[in-house]
Amino acid sequence: MGYLCGMSLNLKVDIDPRSGFCFGVVQAIRRAEEILKKEGTLYCLGQIVHNDEEVKRLQKAGMITVTHEQLTEIRGQKVLIRAHGEPPETYELLRRNGNEILDATCPIVLKLQGRIKHSEGQGESILIYGKANHPEVIGLMGHLEGNGIVFKEFEELDLDTLPDRVTLYSQTTMSIEKLYAVRQKLEEAGIRVLLKDTVCRQVSGRKEEMQAFCRIHNVIIFISGVESSNGRVLFEACKHVNPQSYKISSVEEIDPSWFQPGNTVGICGATSTPMWQMEEAREKTLKL
Repeated sequence: MGYLCGMSLNLKVDIDPRSGFCFGVVQAIRRAEEILKKEGTLYCLGQIVHNDEEVKRLQKAGMITVTHEQLTEIRGQKVLIRAHGEPPETYELLRRNGNEILDATCPIVLKLQGRIKHSEGQGESILIYGKANHPEVIGLMGHLEGNGIVFKEFEELDLDTLPDRVTLYSQTTMSIEKLYAVRQKLEEAGIRVLLKDTVCRQVSGRKEEMQAFCRIHNVIIFISGVESSNGRVLFEACKHVNPQSYKISSVEEIDPSWFQPGNTVGICGATSTPMWQMEEAREKTLKL
């Protein structure tokens, strides 16, 4: 039937209470807000979170986002390292230029950096299941001295050149099911695998909870930044159990044609999605 102009759809709209920022992102944003409130200006290396709307909010408060290329020109300033972490050379450059480092690297990522460095020190051959251009993975590779192979798909690996024993790590936001599938395929190829399961449980644990939320609603609005790796994984999980799931990055993208009168609508989001954005989406949807 679809949306009829001038008629209220009388929708019932719920927000998933378990959606929203993970601990690492909460920590980074709180740190930024404290400095901005006191001083009015703060530099952040890269987007503090993969959510354009949240970045815009913090920029209005005085946050200045800089790239690695621009970092060489920053001197004598407070610079925030976001939750994804950075390679050692970033810290060296910041100190050399007299900057004060505010390190908001997620504790889970910090632990992973230490574990991967220890593995290399033990002479282990390291595989990292992740995205080579993701800031977390770039940071991880910076803690190695070349002894690491990054891959997103199993087919990217050259099995003929791999050693007969490897240590398998994962970017924290990758699919836990796919990580274990990679281990199985490696073992089937005759390679011994020491698996270091480093998938963040705040991310992987949300999948089943979010799918349960999606099953009890007619329509799902999933909010996530375009660049959010975690957002892509969780949205796939939503779509799998509820085909009427729609992914947006801002409330302006909500389309009335998605709904039928009396629908129950569930709003959820990635670990980089702020609660205020989900509340904004709820208010807009209720007005349809």
